[in-house]
Amino acid sequence: MKKETRMPEAKLEQIAPYRWRLSQDFQPGMNVPGEIIASESMIPHILSDNTPKQVANVATLPGIVGASLAMPDIHWGYGFPIGGVAAFDLDEGIISPGGVGYDINCGVSLLRSNLTSREIRSDIPKLVDALFNRVPCGVGSEGKIKLSGNDLTRVLEKGARWVVEQGLADKDDLEFIEENGGMTDSDPSLVSDRARERARKQLGTLGSGNHFLEIQVVEKIFQPEIAEAFGLYKGQVVVMIHSGSRGLGHQVCDESLKVMQGAARKYQLDLVDRQLACAPFKSPEGQDYFSVMKCAANYAWANRLAMSGLVRQTFAEYYGKPWQSLGMSMVWDVCHNIASVEEFAIDSSSHKRKLCVHRKGATRAFGPGDSSLPERYRNVGQPVLIPGDMGRASYVLAGTETAYKTTFGSTCHGAGRVMSRKAAVRATQKGNIARKLAERGIIVRSRGKWTLNEEIPEAYKDVEDVVAAVHGAGISQKVARLKPMGTVKG
Repeated sequence: MKKETRMPEAKLEQIAPYRWRLSQDFQPGMNVPGEIIASESMIPHILSDNTPKQVANVATLPGIVGASLAMPDIHWGYGFPIGGVAAFDLDEGIISPGGVGYDINCGVSLLRSNLTSREIRSDIPKLVDALFNRVPCGVGSEGKIKLSGNDLTRVLEKGARWVVEQGLADKDDLEFIEENGGMTDSDPSLVSDRARERARKQLGTLGSGNHFLEIQVVEKIFQPEIAEAFGLYKGQVVVMIHSGSRGLGHQVCDESLKVMQGAARKYQLDLVDRQLACAPFKSPEGQDYFSVMKCAANYAWANRLAMSGLVRQTFAEYYGKPWQSLGMSMVWDVCHNIASVEEFAIDSSSHKRKLCVHRKGATRAFGPGDSSLPERYRNVGQPVLIPGDMGRASYVLAGTETAYKTTFGSTCHGAGRVMSRKAAVRATQKGNIARKLAERGIIVRSRGKWTLNEEIPEAYKDVEDVVAAVHGAGISQKVARLKPMGTVKG
C-alpha cells in the first residue's frame, strides 16, 4: 500500500520500503524524478530541512539519468544536498563541483588488529594521548611530511602509491583502497600555486570539524561469513580514520566554482540555482575540473594512508612489536565526495552506459562479483564504512547487487548532521563534553576550543536509524557494529 507525506507545494510518495519518490511535477524543468532513501520516521525532518528542494534542483541538470537520489543522512549542502547521488550521460551531461563538495575525497579508512578490547581497555587513555601527539590535528594543522614541489606533483599523480614508495605504508594496502588509492589521468599542472601551498605541509594530518581518529571495538557481528572475509570478529580492536584533502580540496573547489559559473553562461545552461554551477562533461572546462578534482582525490588517499602509517607506528611503539605482528592491516578505504566515470545499466536495460556519477556525502556500495574488488571480497561485496558520532557507534556494511540496480552502486556515508555547529555550541557551552563521554567509557582528546561541543552526539542523526534505512532498502547490508573506545578530534 502506497503512502503519501505532504510537503509544501509537493508530495513524497512511498514506492517501496524505505524508498520515497519526489514527482517530476514538483518543480518545472525536472528531467527525472527525485528519490529519497529513508524510514517513515525520518521524513518529517527531511521535509523541515527542505532538502527535497535540492534533490529537485539537481534533477533539472542536463543529461541526468535515472533519478536524483538522496540517502537517509541527507542534509542541506552547497547546490547538491549532502547525501546526494546523481549520474550524468557523458555526451549530454555535466560535471559540477557542487556535486562533489569542498572536501574532495573526504573519506574513511579502517585498520583491523589482532588485539581485543579486554586486552587494551586499561591502555586506552595512554594510547589516545600517543595518537593525539603523533597525528597532527586541528584547523590549519601541519605535519612532519614536508613536500617539495616535485614530491607534491608525484602525490597529485600517484596518490596513495607515493606513500608506499616512501616506505610509510605497505604495498598490500593499495589493493584495499577504492581506485587502488589513485585516479589516473590527473594533471597536476592545473593545480594553482595557492592550492599547492596549502597542500605542501598538510599530508598526514587529520584536520578539523567532523574529522576524527578513533579506536573502536567490534561490538556486534550481523553477518558472520562476510565479517570473516573482512577479517572482523567480536571483541576485536579496530582503528577508523576520517579525513580528506584538507586545504587543497577546499581551494580546488573554490577556484573551480568560479570557472564553472562562467562556463554555465558560456554554454547557456539554464540553472535554477547558481550553486549548481557546472559545465558539459566533455567541454574543456569540464575535463579540466575532472582532472584537478582527481589531483585532490589522490592527495586525500595519500593523506589517509600516511595517517594509517602513523597509527601503526604508535601501536608498534606502545606494544613493542612490529605493526604486522599486531595484525594491523587495511580493511578498506572509501571516499565520500567524488565524481567518477562508471558503467551502469539504465531502466532495466542489459546494455551498460558510461556515466559520470557524482557522490556527495555518499559511498560506493559495489556488490558481489564486481571485478574492481579484491579477490578476498569479490564473493561478498565491498566493505562500506559508516562513521557515526563519538558517543554512539559506527558501522561496517557490505555492498549489494540491489545498489547497482537502484542507486548507481551507492549508499549513505555517515549519520548526517541535524544541528548546526553554532547551535551545538550554544546548547553545550556550560557542559564538559569530555567528562561526560569519559563517564560512558569513551576517552576523547581534541585540539580546538569548541570542537567537542560542535561534535556532540546530539548534533547528528542516530546512525542506527540511518543504517537501518539503507539495510532495509537493500542497498547495503549490516555486517558489524563498532563502538568507540577512544577518539581524537581536531
